[in-house]
Amino acid sequence: MRLAIQIQLRYAIPAPCSLLLQIEAAKGPGQVIEADNLSVDSAVTWNVITGDDGIGQRRWAEFAEMFDCAYTATVRVNRPATAIAALSATPITALPANVTPYLMPSRYCHPEAFFTFVPMQFGEAAGGGLVKQMADWIGTHFTYDNAASTAATTATDSFHAMAGVCRDYAHVLIAMARSVGIPARMASVYAPDVTPQDFHAVVEVYLDGAWHLIDPTGMAQPNRMVMIGVGRDAADVSFMTSYGQMDL
Repeated sequence: MRLAIQIQLRYAIPAPCSLLLQIEAAKGPGQVIEADNLSVDSAVTWNVITGDDGIGQRRWAEFAEMFDCAYTATVRVNRPATAIAALSATPITALPANVTPYLMPSRYCHPEAFFTFVPMQFGEAAGGGLVKQMADWIGTHFTYDNAASTAATTATDSFHAMAGVCRDYAHVLIAMARSVGIPARMASVYAPDVTPQDFHAVVEVYLDGAWHLIDPTGMAQPNRMVMIGVGRDAADVSFMTSYGQMDL
């Protein structure tokens, strides 16, 4: 399918600051960038760097007074739908070097908090079948609530609150998957079925020797997502990180 993306970000900046921007659709398997353009309403010199694991790109720049940015893209998604429940877990001892870090605790995802809950709740399920059950459980038991979390909320906090937004749903599934030896990471994406329309956070799990997308909110399907970037959790894939005050 072909998706048209249009983004506008406008911030007032009381004092000059640096920012790291990650909003551009990634070039790579599963999607083809047919056209894209990023523009800002000021003269700027970008330092463009590669995103985590070589997926997508980020831009460093200095801004003062105003950040007014527009991004448009046309992307053809050719990622096939995968029956994730049929996939097998990759043995931990067979994990490659670039996958192993996604088993470890990270800023927002602490798998040790789920060591008891996951086997107690899901029994003998394993691999993709277990991932699907965990995602379905989160989607069924959580309430989507914009007021339920902040930038400091962890997966453990969200689990106790049983509420949050897409980043919180994703953090809980990541922590649960890691707790049973399944590497998991966050992916930032665009998707047409997300309500309200915004940057969307989903999960990639490593099964059968490859990464596979899954959305625990149930709003987006892998064959209708445009990937922006990946990381250990939301700290790595924020659409923008500012080193100084910026007012939306």
